[in-house]
Amino acid sequence: MHQYKATIAWTGNTGEGTRSYRAYSRDYDIIVPGRPVLKGSSDPAFRGDPTRHNPEDLLLAAISACHMLWYLHLAVGAGVVVTDYVDEAVADMAMNPDGSGQFVSATLRPRVTIAAGDETVARALHHDANAKCFIARSMNFPVHHEPVIVRAEAAA
Repeated sequence: MHQYKATIAWTGNTGEGTRSYRAYSRDYDIIVPGRPVLKGSSDPAFRGDPTRHNPEDLLLAAISACHMLWYLHLAVGAGVVVTDYVDEAVADMAMNPDGSGQFVSATLRPRVTIAAGDETVARALHHDANAKCFIARSMNFPVHHEPVIVRAEAAA
């Protein structure tokens, strides 16, 4: 078992607490021992600060980062030498009439540059990475993949 700890500290009391919907800021700090503090807020659509990370962005980033880390690990074992990896991931969230919502899908769009190895294997490793990724395995919505594999010499 692995255990993770985080403290979320609301910093948005502007003096009136939650006296009304507009009376408070959605700002908070994410504090993980030994790491820099992340400044968070809600999505701007929900009165959040657009300069801060929001939970929806962080969820998508967690899925993408977990996938990338597994992909890089699997690439080593498959003889695929990755020299660059950039994922422009997107996620869709549906809103319900009662104001609640949920993610309905995420799509990872990694552009992977390889210096050695088989391109077909490099593409297939995304399936394996998704099967191994702790975060994607924990989601109740599909995580799709649209990888692009580029040879290092072609990218230069």
